[in-house]
Amino acid sequence: MSQTISITALASISPLGNDSKTIWKNYLSDAPFFSKRHLDNQETWVAPLDATSEQMVAELQESDIKYKSLDKSVLYAMVASRQAFANAGWDSDSVFGINIGSSRGATELFEKHYKEYLDNGKCQTLASPTTTLGNISSWVGHDLQCTGPEISHSITCSTALHALLNGVAWLRAGMVDKFLIGGSEAPLTDFTIAQMRALKIYSHSEEVYPNQALNLEKRLNSMILGEGAAVCCLEIGKKDNALAFIEGIGYATEILEHNISISAEATCFQKSMKMALENTNLEDVDAIVMHAPGTKAGDLTEYKAIQKIFGENLPLLTTNKWKIGHTFGASGMLSVELAILMMQHNQFIGVPFAKAQQQIKPIKKVLVNAVGFGGNAVSVLLSV
Repeated sequence: MSQTISITALASISPLGNDSKTIWKNYLSDAPFFSKRHLDNQETWVAPLDATSEQMVAELQESDIKYKSLDKSVLYAMVASRQAFANAGWDSDSVFGINIGSSRGATELFEKHYKEYLDNGKCQTLASPTTTLGNISSWVGHDLQCTGPEISHSITCSTALHALLNGVAWLRAGMVDKFLIGGSEAPLTDFTIAQMRALKIYSHSEEVYPNQALNLEKRLNSMILGEGAAVCCLEIGKKDNALAFIEGIGYATEILEHNISISAEATCFQKSMKMALENTNLEDVDAIVMHAPGTKAGDLTEYKAIQKIFGENLPLLTTNKWKIGHTFGASGMLSVELAILMMQHNQFIGVPFAKAQQQIKPIKKVLVNAVGFGGNAVSVLLSV
């Protein structure tokens, strides 16, 4: 890349918590963060926010009458963005852009308004403005008094990393010096769960680890949905307070055979990884945080793509979805968080039921992958 991009802050709320010490402590545990909820007329595995994060969201919603009507996806993004904004040392005089996306947007609120319309044939006054996808970044911008560009988008499960691509492009173009990017998702609703069940990819396992992400020999799909938001602050140049640097970015789109297809060796991932690594010696990549959602095809095809790129000398491989579920549009940035934490602590976090891997050198470069329906793959190489 022609110009260094620094990640000067990263904040999240997720099943793991909302501060880096708690999140890291929970990563060191072998326990998944799933519980059962009654959704789609049956008991269902989900990964909800931790209690402290839920309290923060509730307090935010009560703090301003304008916030009472907002969807959880917006409130999650606002909580995480406030933290990142403060941690980066930005203030209201800073000129920065915002790009926070979501796979589904105002999921719960949209379903609520649509049900009311079906029941009585009328819509509430704020049904439209509170369910548009663009209201995520718009409300974050309002809350942080942003005067720069505000963008929301959906590229399904690679949404957060596409936001990172966009932030890098704006910074390298010299249009702004700072960009707040990320993803937010609140998908734990009846209709969303029903959609995943219709695809026959949702876990109904009663095992200790009901999501078997990175178990390449599993016979059943095991995806579980989680909720949360994660954002990071990008700045042009090599900053002294940087948590990590973006060394390479890659992206690719696959030619689809059907709506949710991916090729046997994930051609899109091969292309995105190759692009992100074009200026890097492969042996310098210490670990990969895979997308690996816990589906049979998704996990295995990504693994085969990694084999195609790296051959027999694979980096350490991991994912966080066995622990916190698949957070759709927020998942890529939560993977970036795991990558940064492993580099900061120089400790690899593996998957307890997968084949053991031994860390033999410091973790200084980590590749992060994400892909969504439509074959939209993104790979980002991070370093410290």
